Amino acid sequence: MRNTMLKSALALAAAALIAGATSALAASSEADFKAAYAAAEAANREAAAMRNQWTTTATTLSDAKKFADKGDFDAAVASSKEAEALAKASIYQATSEKEAWKTLEIH
Repeated sequence: MRNTMLKSALALAAAALIAGATSALAASSEADFKAAYAAAEAANREAAAMRNQWTTTATTLSDAKKFADKGDFDAAVASSKEAEALAKASIYQATSEKEAWKTLEIH
């Protein structure tokens, strides 16, 4: 069951990445990056509050900042959206597993 939930979370993250990639095809600005980065940070803070932050999210946020520092806002926005998708997947995982353990309990 846990494996199924993890697969669901990863599928959700992949879907969000695909959706984000399509909107990132247009040339991105610094304002686009700041908005995408803020959304990713907010989702990551929510995951942290649930004590289910994924380390890959922090790495992806760091990459986004590096891209922005170089002026590559297309890559920075894409990386920010990937980080947001990862954070949301970790939130989904935490929420799902919060109740799922009850089905595994011996009755």
